[in-house]
Amino acid sequence: MQPIHVPNEWSDNDLFTFEEFCQLIRVPQRTVRDWRRRGVGPRWNRLGATGRIYISVAEIRRFLDVKHAD
Repeated sequence: MQPIHVPNEWSDNDLFTFEEFCQLIRVPQRTVRDWRRRGVGPRWNRLGATGRIYISVAEIRRFLDVKHAD
């Protein structure tokens, strides 16, 4: 399996929905939620009245760097 690459031209301030993040890293949503519950998943925020979960590109980069270091 090829490592996940975040293009350099993506701004750290850009946001991904939780669903987009799971697709990017090719991991089921249930697994990512479990990681979060165990304190090893990415940090995310709920924005707006919809309560949708978003993850910044900066957080995606941080999370992937930590996972690759393991």
